[in-house]
Amino acid sequence: MTSGKGGTETSGSGDIVRTMELLWDTGRRPSRGPKPALTLDRIVEAAVQVADADGLDAVSMRRIATELGTGAMSLYRYVPGKGELLDLMLDRVQRPSENPADLGDGSWRSALEAMGRATLALYRRHPWLLQVNQSRPILGPSALDGMEKILARIKPMGLTDPELVSAVIMIDGYVVGAARTQLYQREAERRTGLTDTEFWQAQAPTLEKIMTSGRYPLLATLDEDTWGPDFDHFEFGLQRILDGLEVFVNERRANEQEGNGQKGNE
Repeated sequence: MTSGKGGTETSGSGDIVRTMELLWDTGRRPSRGPKPALTLDRIVEAAVQVADADGLDAVSMRRIATELGTGAMSLYRYVPGKGELLDLMLDRVQRPSENPADLGDGSWRSALEAMGRATLALYRRHPWLLQVNQSRPILGPSALDGMEKILARIKPMGLTDPELVSAVIMIDGYVVGAARTQLYQREAERRTGLTDTEFWQAQAPTLEKIMTSGRYPLLATLDEDTWGPDFDHFEFGLQRILDGLEVFVNERRANEQEGNGQKGNE
């Protein structure tokens, strides 16, 4: 991992071939000798726990070794370095649910809806994921299992293959933006010691005077609950994206049916 404190890590920054061997368990194993005291699984789990508790910057081979009660050099028997370890961590936390019901009621819309909510929950559990540039992801079992499951559910949309993948990317991109905003809000509260309510209350006296000045006539007419916490902006946005996809899917089907009807009349 190559970043300063609070910076962005990059997936695929280690030895890609070796990482793929570790993810897919295709490397050679020793046929003899004592059973290893550690396992790759334990190392990755410990790394995830450290990142969850103290952030991605806290993850180092020395720290993981300390958590496991061993020497840092022992870890290198299992994983070459921190770059490869990061990709193993990403794959670990993104394992898809084995429960089919977790992808909705069977419709493509409910599947994308469930995926969006599950992805937001994932970022809430592991906020360090937002520090990782995954524009070029290493495709391990979890990534491909998750994509296989969601594509199987949304295939009935009747879109082209690139369009199906784009629908997944669209939802994921929206969720990442919402998750980052929520994380920044929590971080701001932690750093300043002010809750969201206290933060806005501190601005209220000045803003009330400005709103009565006539300078912002439209803003001044907005309902006082407009900026309140009761409105679920994430859910509103998610549903409108799905509404748009539904219109697109219905139009595509209507056009195809019209085209088939014209062919039948020829």
